[in-house]
Amino acid sequence: MDTLLLNKSEIAELIDLNKILLAVEEGYKSFQNGLVIQPDFMAVSLPGTHQGIDFKAGLDIRGDYISMKSSSGGYDNNPSVGLPIGMNTVLLYEASTSLLKCIMDGTWITGCRTAAAGAISIKYLARDDVKSLSIIGTGRQARRQLYAALEIKQFENVYLWGNSSEFLNDFYNEVSEQSDLNVFKCKSAKEAVENADVLITTTRGRYSDGPIVRETWVKPGTHIAAIGSDMPDKQEIEASLFANAKVVNDSCKLCVKNGETHHAVEQGYLKESDIYAEIGQIILGEKVARTNNDEITIFDTVGMAIQDNVMVAMLFEMAKERCIGTSYNFIK
Repeated sequence: MDTLLLNKSEIAELIDLNKILLAVEEGYKSFQNGLVIQPDFMAVSLPGTHQGIDFKAGLDIRGDYISMKSSSGGYDNNPSVGLPIGMNTVLLYEASTSLLKCIMDGTWITGCRTAAAGAISIKYLARDDVKSLSIIGTGRQARRQLYAALEIKQFENVYLWGNSSEFLNDFYNEVSEQSDLNVFKCKSAKEAVENADVLITTTRGRYSDGPIVRETWVKPGTHIAAIGSDMPDKQEIEASLFANAKVVNDSCKLCVKNGETHHAVEQGYLKESDIYAEIGQIILGEKVARTNNDEITIFDTVGMAIQDNVMVAMLFEMAKERCIGTSYNFIK
């Protein structure tokens, strides 16, 4: 009857990117087959700020667990008191009894399952002959997206850009030292986009002068993994780009409400009926992915509870097998 407690470093011991990629793919399949229960996520924000916590809960009927993850963000002053800007915590319940089986730090979970989503979109939607990967953004998620993408395709060139020269230099140095790739530090977002066969956007998505990726910069055949915008007030990509692209969502319902797709629909560049597919349909072969090398494909993801659920369940089972974590009896 014990509950397992897993902290951030213990979760890090269990991370296996290839297993995560497989788990998230299976989650997308379950979602597409109607085997997922996930209510709308709930967000609680501090008035007048970008600070707050959102909550995502879900169940894969093929599995044994209900999960609930809380994710916070926007707490820019936290580092001054020794805390991260955002924090994540996951509760995992036994579906058959409601017993709380595990409490775990969700930092790695959120980052890695999001990276897996981007990589899976590249696997199914990018051209076979891609050589150049461009990443907009220089934070932790940018790094995770890069390393997940490298598990999927053999890129030769990587173009990096971010609006902080300090973070950009750090990212550039890290990638240059840890890989044999040709790495380029771009002077502008335009330079990064124009050189992309695959483009990953992973920023906070809030810009006073409009979206950061412009339609005219994107060349034919580009695949875009739109990662950063997961709320209606976030936008990284110019909405007009969606009018002439093949648009794939993780969940159409969620992306029309909260993602990049939301802006394209709201501004009249795209109707909901124009959305080509959900990624699960592509994975299951219900829809053809790419039909020619000139198509611009956009994968819009706002994140789903099923991604957390399948990854958390996998990590919990691995922790038990390897005797990692601390047990505590909450119902004694």
